[in-house]
Amino acid sequence: MDRAAAEDWIRAHVQPTGAIETEHERPWATVLRIPVADGVAWFKACAPVQAFEPRLSAQLFARWPDRVGEVLGHDEERAWLLLADAGKPIGVFGNPPEAWLVALPLYAELQRDEAAYVHEHLAHNVPDLRVATLPARYEDLLQRDLPLDGDEPDRLRRFAGRFTELCEELAAHDVPETVQHDDLHMANVYAQGHRLRLLDWGDASISHPFASLVVTFRFLEQITKLQPADPWFERLRDAYLEPWGRDFAGAFTLAIRVGAFAHAFALVRQRDALPEEARRDFDRDFAPVLRHAVAQTS
Repeated sequence: MDRAAAEDWIRAHVQPTGAIETEHERPWATVLRIPVADGVAWFKACAPVQAFEPRLSAQLFARWPDRVGEVLGHDEERAWLLLADAGKPIGVFGNPPEAWLVALPLYAELQRDEAAYVHEHLAHNVPDLRVATLPARYEDLLQRDLPLDGDEPDRLRRFAGRFTELCEELAAHDVPETVQHDDLHMANVYAQGHRLRLLDWGDASISHPFASLVVTFRFLEQITKLQPADPWFERLRDAYLEPWGRDFAGAFTLAIRVGAFAHAFALVRQRDALPEEARRDFDRDFAPVLRHAVAQTS
């Protein structure tokens, strides 16, 4: 990133009241913090693997200004994004399921209506993880050197045929594929007063919408310590499904199972874009995602 050019671009959109500072640098993005008169703004320079994010974020804000990050500016060619502050992530409040009871129907409404823009999103390089593409991605996964142990690779190989069948069963439910956040956890939902906003669309894809909750539910288990049989999961499922207008409980169960693999496929794309020396650190978080997928083979 050309830091001087980025700062000039930032100043064309907001008036900083102090030094622009680097919040963090990752292989997939660099984030700068900009103090402004009423708080802070945030600049994100996306690496090529997430270069679709600024335009996607701007399009979503144009249609859904009440529930996604407020876009102050974006540059599609340079993959730059400028956002207003959105408050605090719900993780600082302990990732309460009550917050998800509010957030998930808002997100489902967005997904439902964004189905009309699928081809536009795909044309602007939002990754294609539609259900029909997943069996081929499964075969690709099997060819890779994965951070798995013991019989886990064999379990994946034996499950390949069944995975294709599950994809066919899921497609038969005729749920429209749409934008899928794929990183929908407590660090990407922000609270500001009574308003909740969904941020950070850099892992998004066009896929089965219900698979979004693979990540949400996994973090509710791991961070909030909800047990798998906790009634909250059924309650959150029903709140999420209500805007879809039909009884999709069966499709949801299938989508969560298939989606565990789709989430791993999405991370393979991120992993491929990393320099070799960064993959070991990445694999510390990738391995549990893979193991969650392997658990679906039982």
